[in-house]
Order: sequence, then C-alpha cells, then structure tokens
Amino acid sequence: MKVINDFNFENKKALIRVDFNVPLDENFNVSDATRIEAAKPSIIKVLEDGGSAVLMSHLGRPKGTRNPDLSLKHICEKVSEIIGVTVKFVEDSVGEVAEKAVADLKSGEILLLENLRFYSEETSGDLAFAEQLSKLGDIYINDAFGTAHRAHASTTVVAQFFPENKCFGTLLAKEIESIEKVMQTGEKPVLAILGGAKVSSKITIIENILDKVDHLIVGGGMTYTFVKAQGGKVGDSICEDDKMELALEILKQAKEKGVEVHIPVDVLAADDFSNNANTQVVDVDKIPDGWQGLDAGPKTLEIFKEVILKSKTILWNGPIGVFEMESFAKGTIALGNYIDASTQEGAFSLVGGGDSVAAVKQFGFQDKVSYVSTGGGAMLESLEGKTLPGIAAILA
Repeated sequence: MKVINDFNFENKKALIRVDFNVPLDENFNVSDATRIEAAKPSIIKVLEDGGSAVLMSHLGRPKGTRNPDLSLKHICEKVSEIIGVTVKFVEDSVGEVAEKAVADLKSGEILLLENLRFYSEETSGDLAFAEQLSKLGDIYINDAFGTAHRAHASTTVVAQFFPENKCFGTLLAKEIESIEKVMQTGEKPVLAILGGAKVSSKITIIENILDKVDHLIVGGGMTYTFVKAQGGKVGDSICEDDKMELALEILKQAKEKGVEVHIPVDVLAADDFSNNANTQVVDVDKIPDGWQGLDAGPKTLEIFKEVILKSKTILWNGPIGVFEMESFAKGTIALGNYIDASTQEGAFSLVGGGDSVAAVKQFGFQDKVSYVSTGGGAMLESLEGKTLPGIAAILA
C-alpha cells in the first residue's frame, strides 16, 4: 500500500483529491470545517517537501451545471485559514485555463480547482475527462474517503494515468487502517455497536461482521424489530414487521458463530414522538399500546457499560436513542462516556456513519475516541466487506 510518506514532493506538483464537500450557511460561510481540517496533514507534507498542491473536490450536487452557489471559491478563504497558506483559485477544473494556473504554480503554493461536478463527466467516470485532470499533477494522491465508494473520474479513473506515482493521503490511509483494525487485526474482544432506525439498512453490515466480532450490541429503532420477532410487545415503537424473520436468522447465526448479542432489556418510552412527551421506563418487551421506545433504559445501560468496558476493539455505528431530542439523548451520551472510558484504558474505538458521527460531535466525544470516520457511505460499504473503487485504484 503506497502512502504519502513514501514520496518526496520536492519540485513536484501533487494532484490531491480532497473531500471539501462541506456545509455552507446562507452567506456561503463554511459551517463545519472538519473535512478541510482532515485534509491538512497531506497538504502540509507536500508543501514542506518543497512541492505544490493542486486540490480538486466536489461540492453539493450541481449535476453537470455551473451553479454559482456551489462554486468552491466560497471556501477558499476558510481553506487558506486552516492550512495557513493563501490558496489560489481557478474557475475551471480542466482545460487551458486550469493547465495555465497549474503551470504558474510555484513550490509551496496551493491551487484549488473549481467544483468537479460542474462537469457531468466527473460522475460518469469519463476516461477523457480523467486524462485531462491527470495533466494537472506529477503525483496523484487520493485523500477523499467520503467519495472512495464512487467510481468517479477524480476518485478512481484518474489513477490509471499515474501507474507508479499514486498513493493514499494521510486521512485515507488512517481510514483504511482503522477499518482493518476492527475487521481484521483488532485485539479481542471485538465489539460492534449498531444503532439507528432500521435493520434493513444494516443487514449486510451485520452479516459481514458476525465473523469478526465477539459481541454485538443492537440499539436504537432496530431493537423493536428484534424484540417483536421474539414475541415481545413493542407498542407504537418503530418496527419493520417484514424483517422479523431476518432478525431471528441474525440471532441464530450469531449463536452459531459464538457471538454474544446484547439487546436492550428496558427502554425509556414516550406517549408521543416529542421532547415534551410523557415518559416512563418499561421492559422492552412490555411497551404499552400508544407508547413508543425512544431511548435505552437504565438496566440496559448497565449491561452495555459492562460489555464496552471489557472490549478491546470497538466499532460504533448508529445512536441508541433519538439523541436529537434532549429528553432521549441520555443513552447515546452514556454510550459515548463508556466508550471514552474504555478508550482511556487502551481500547481502540472507531466511530462511523452519519448519525453516530453527528452525535459524537454534538456531545464533544470526537477527541475521546480513537478515530472518527469522515465518510458515511464509504464507511458503511467498507463494513459490508466491499472493495471501494477509490481504494482499489490506488492498489492496482
């Protein structure tokens, strides 16, 4: 696996695929710069070697049209501030204007190309477009884990024009290493915590990780499909009736593979999906009609705590309650605290997937776990055991 530290960039132009698909407010200010900060180490390495960096990214979904609201010029100032170097901008991604801007680039300088998705050829993985991009650098670096599951021109196809001069950036290498720790090399016992609303969205992950883990915690809305499948009463809780057989099959497979599955035993139930609803703690299989489970209960949290504290490798994907509402955030916060404690004792903890990453940021856990993944869809596909095209292209 070739990584950025295997190269010296002196007098070289590095073409870096970054993931600067960041949220902007109504005044086009970056409201969350996490992804820009994540790309900083790779960019700094190139500059410190005496090279220059040509950055390419997409922003939003302009679908092949030039939408000025989605121009990357809006983020130039923020990127300059974070990297500590004034970033130049060119209003094109390929062609004469872009090539001239790259030719004029001196060592120690950074150039940001315009939004790649202003061209439909980017998302279609067009070979000619990828070849045009390849003219903009001597060495290709993929540091965009968030788009590694897309076979786009800039994430996958362009790599073939750099047969010897391509590598993973610092961020992407860390993502690969973190997932490998959970899926292959992690110290046992290995624990996966899967939350979120639906079993259907996690089926392939569960099936793929049962061979890799010793413990599986099921939380969030998925809980009620498992409980109802085993004959429990779940009241008005979210439940996928058509996935109950599958839930039983998962439990059977887990037992055969020696995986301990931990499902909530009690929940905080509410008489309405509202922060101001009436609440009561009830057994998970005795939720009254008209009530719905919206967070884990105290007995459940004690069980989860014990499992988390004895685990040496932890994957957390999905919250265990409706954490967006303060009344039902306690379970997810408690989980974060247990994972923090386990990490302090030497466990490796990986958080991935949109909702769990949002929860980790909201409650200030991002520096208390070992690694927070930057790629939602890419992370999920990795956990499903798929080879991501953006990663395969560098390894080829």
